[in-house]
Amino acid sequence: MQDIPKVGFVSLGCPKALTDSELILTQLSAEGYQTSKTFEGADLVIVNTCGFIDDAVKESLDTIGEALSANGKVIVTGCLGAKAGHASDNLVKEIHPSVLAVTGPHATQEVMDHVHAHLPKPHDPFIDLVPAAGIKLTPKHYAYLKISEGCNHRCTFCIIPSMRGDLVSRPVGDVLKEARALFEGGVKELLVVSQDTSAYGVDVKYRTGFFDGKPVKTRMLDLVEELGKLAEPYGAWVRLHYVYPYPHVDDVIPLMAQGKVLPYLDVPFQHSHPDVLRRMKRPASGEKNLERIQRWREMCPQLVIRSTFIAGFPGETEAEFEDLLAFVREARIDRAGCFAYSPVEGASANELPGAVPAEVREERRARFMAVAEEVSAAKLRERVGATMQVLVDNAPGLGKKGGVGRSYADAPEIDGTVKLLPPEKLSKQLKVGEFTKARVMSTQGHDLIALPI
Repeated sequence: MQDIPKVGFVSLGCPKALTDSELILTQLSAEGYQTSKTFEGADLVIVNTCGFIDDAVKESLDTIGEALSANGKVIVTGCLGAKAGHASDNLVKEIHPSVLAVTGPHATQEVMDHVHAHLPKPHDPFIDLVPAAGIKLTPKHYAYLKISEGCNHRCTFCIIPSMRGDLVSRPVGDVLKEARALFEGGVKELLVVSQDTSAYGVDVKYRTGFFDGKPVKTRMLDLVEELGKLAEPYGAWVRLHYVYPYPHVDDVIPLMAQGKVLPYLDVPFQHSHPDVLRRMKRPASGEKNLERIQRWREMCPQLVIRSTFIAGFPGETEAEFEDLLAFVREARIDRAGCFAYSPVEGASANELPGAVPAEVREERRARFMAVAEEVSAAKLRERVGATMQVLVDNAPGLGKKGGVGRSYADAPEIDGTVKLLPPEKLSKQLKVGEFTKARVMSTQGHDLIALPI
């Protein structure tokens, strides 16, 4: 009997890259290849890279180097694969000339063609052994659902369009089919991701697609409505990420108020001051964002908003930065992350006048986080005494000594958690991937402490 060819796989970067990895792993498994997370004993290694900021580029290049020294046969894919070098049109090939092949992001077929060339596929693959939902790199109770590729914006700090291209929306029928397969496979939380979720369908002029023989428009509101309907029989959550604050997002808020999808919006505001936003070439006007948030909260009081911001962008004055701090306080952003501006090679922001010294950028980031944490902690304290539904992520021994979960306000790995105390009732069990009701007893930093009931 022939040995089953084995492919080592490393996935770096964001949830969009993770869904690319899942597609490649699903195809490898469907064709009968064995896959592993280690280099040892693999016939070749695939590294899915990130190329967004300098630290990510370094991590990707270092990982490729490790894979080459541990294994020798390496195929590179992902955002870094699309990046030009200093002296050639490909940075990866320039630094690591011995890699077998390099592709850009969302290139499943290209990657498979290179795998076939260097490691012929085994005979008689057991295609029926691959689950309908494909191979997932997340725990089995939550999954990312990518609805589009690329981005039409040209934000001056970002090089993603140069690596991932312009917006290409996935056919709405395909997205909904994948969502249904995930729910049927036991997924209790679906995290919708893209570069710009609000722009879904813009590239195809919101054309009508079909799902289960019914017409559905390729548009954010229609997609979210259908996802809510698919999730309902499973009692599952739908969480929206990367939502730009366009006016039509207002139409989605009533679905949150009605409990169809989670009252949670991940909105990348990046800044509040109109002049900084203009220099960033952001697609939404900052002066209207405060009104928009207030309107959203009037429509859905339980709404949680998470966002990311940049401190120390070129030309940012102290007054503009103070405007940002005032915005975070007034908008009461529930969860905020902040990056000190970092020049990314190839980004047009590098040419802007008024570069802010590195120590000032870092100092502003620290000041921002102090204010953001103060706002976040105050909002968390308001939850003490409330009863919340919690999705259990970890519960050794069926939770007899407690466990860890997340409420609707917490996306995995980027927000806080709910630390679950040992249940008072002896009969009460906690199971990973299932929901439990819990009463919030206190707070601890970014987390809640709650008693399962």
